[in-house]
Amino acid sequence: MTKKIDGKIVAFKVKSQEQEAPQAAPAPSSAPEFEVQHMHEDMQRPEKLLGTTYKLKTPEHISEHSLFITINDVVLNEGTEHEVRRPFEVFINSKSLEHFQWIVALTRIMSAVFRKGGDCTFLVEELRSVFDPRGGYWNKGKYVPSLIAEIGNVIEQHLTEIGMLGKPEVDEHQQAFLEAKKAELEGKKEEAEEESGSFPPSATLCYKCHNKSVIVKDGCQTCLNCGDSKCG
Repeated sequence: MTKKIDGKIVAFKVKSQEQEAPQAAPAPSSAPEFEVQHMHEDMQRPEKLLGTTYKLKTPEHISEHSLFITINDVVLNEGTEHEVRRPFEVFINSKSLEHFQWIVALTRIMSAVFRKGGDCTFLVEELRSVFDPRGGYWNKGKYVPSLIAEIGNVIEQHLTEIGMLGKPEVDEHQQAFLEAKKAELEGKKEEAEEESGSFPPSATLCYKCHNKSVIVKDGCQTCLNCGDSKCG
């Protein structure tokens, strides 16, 4: 093929065969990047969810029948290093219809918060900070300010079991101190009733962990459960 040159030649350049050869297309990537799945409010409910049911037995003056709290979880990124288990919905069932309306409202709100995604652990403190104006009650040696607060304790237990909440850490020196105190009292303990739990009958209420586990030793009030001490 010839090309007619109409203008004046002012410069020229010789191309090699390598330059004339078409450049090879870039090789496609070996595999698409894995997209980590997160909980969000538009996620469709899977047909099958993993569930755990907790039995919550309260004193008769609070509720004559036990509450059964079921929390269903969804597993995200199953089979990968990013696999996590997150709460998806909660149901509370009881033979008693006394608390039916507010229980239905509470479960719907909590389920909506779960499906929203993000950090839902704040629910624990919100529920545990609710106090009954008629007064709380003792359950298995632990003071509970309200029935809603005890539901918060169950939520905390579940979030801890699935890894969303860490177990409270106790300093090793503090732990050694607690073990020493428990060892001193071991031979003096009587068989504890259900309300007194595993702590001495003379123990008083700890306002930090709400257990009846505070004793006075060496002139210092110390909690045998969480380690809180008035002496620092």
